[in-house]
Amino acid sequence: MTDNPHPPPPARASRFPYLKQDFAASLVVFLVALPLCVGVAVASGVPAELGLVTGIVGGIVTGLMRGSSLQVSGPAAGLTVLVFEAVQEFGLAVLGAIVLVAGALQLLMGALKLGRWFRAISVSVVEGMLAGIGLVIIAGQLYAAAGLTAPASGLDKLLGLPGAAADALGSSTALISLAVGAGTISVLVLWKHLPARVRAVPGALAAVLLATLITQVFDLPVATVEVKGLLDAIQPPGADALAQLATPAVLGTVLAFTLIASAESLFSAAAVDRLHDGPRTQYDKELMAQGAGNAVCGALGALPMTAVIVRSSANVQAGAKTKASRVLHGVWLLLFAALLPAALALIPLPALAGILVHAGWKLIPFRQLGRLRRTHPGEALILVVTAVSIVAVNMFEGVLIGLALSVAKTAWEASHVRLEVIDKGAGPVQVYLSGNATFLRLPKILDSLEALPQDRPVELDLSGLHHLDHACRTALENWAERHSAAGTEPVKVTAQ
Repeated sequence: MTDNPHPPPPARASRFPYLKQDFAASLVVFLVALPLCVGVAVASGVPAELGLVTGIVGGIVTGLMRGSSLQVSGPAAGLTVLVFEAVQEFGLAVLGAIVLVAGALQLLMGALKLGRWFRAISVSVVEGMLAGIGLVIIAGQLYAAAGLTAPASGLDKLLGLPGAAADALGSSTALISLAVGAGTISVLVLWKHLPARVRAVPGALAAVLLATLITQVFDLPVATVEVKGLLDAIQPPGADALAQLATPAVLGTVLAFTLIASAESLFSAAAVDRLHDGPRTQYDKELMAQGAGNAVCGALGALPMTAVIVRSSANVQAGAKTKASRVLHGVWLLLFAALLPAALALIPLPALAGILVHAGWKLIPFRQLGRLRRTHPGEALILVVTAVSIVAVNMFEGVLIGLALSVAKTAWEASHVRLEVIDKGAGPVQVYLSGNATFLRLPKILDSLEALPQDRPVELDLSGLHHLDHACRTALENWAERHSAAGTEPVKVTAQ
């Protein structure tokens, strides 16, 4: 009997076979997540610490649950606009109540196995939503980069940019602040062209560190992050905040949070699955994991969370193998928030604005829009209309407009009907209808039928129809009565 050339690994290695890879990946994800958590919080109009709280919960709570093993959750740029609107309209205290109930709804939807149905949402609507969010983020953060106050609505943000530019040009302080923001964006754009050893440090972190170093060394008059302390920033929703959940406006915002956060998370999961060959996402369990995380975030008065593709792709590319990497990244965020909170006060706000301008730009699907315009112009129109509606109205109504347009387009394409008229000059005129006859095609059908000779008998064959809705059936019966009323032989109808 020969000795085994490959003896079994030690017990510790067998319990945690990928500890080294997951540990290294968790550090990378932590360094990517740190500036984004802070930046999203500041852009959302809430204390910076609340962004870290959501990142911690996304790592430790959601990270421990089943669903997608390598997807990383936390505060996302995609919800910045909606959160800002909610805070401005209802207040920070009510935000926690909104997020809490949205998380509970996600848990319920996951338990009812509705997670897979989010995959049926038109990709054009989702990309249009992200494009609209990106435009609003860019416009709003340009004001922040100059140290100016942005208007409330997305449309006003865009229309007010020329005036803001004129104000900034007349202020040396605003120009310095803009220079810091522009420098941050430049670092982010150029970082991917640097040697691989340099790129081991995430670009967003490097950009923030460089901006912080420059503002401190040269004592630049630039606004920095306001620090309240982790425990002071956490404000669980009270009875008054929970009571406002009964108002229609707050309920509408809860629904918007639930649908948008769920769709963004599950679309992100599908994208992450394409990046690795490990276990596939269990969509219903992932939706419940997101719901549990959001419920905890809401109970702490923090920001809502979604799965974030930037952090998730960084996790995969860093070599993560199990959920341990995302859990550890939450631990590192917790240690940073607990041990080094004063470091946040050194971060210049225009640097965070630059990071979010760059993030907003990446949300706009330029390549997809060009491809859709060439191959599926209808889908391209849905994308553009959704984006414009979000900018012009608001997030929730913009997404509803996009969904309605998508459903209408699908209904129009599904109601394809073919009408063939055979007239041999003598005898009855034969009319054949095939396909799907719905009210959307009714004008075309009636125009063709009413153009038939009034003094000739007609044979109407409906046997080729796959579907005949009530509106079409009633209209055809009425036309047949009118055609027969002039003394002509009654219309002969072959049933469907």
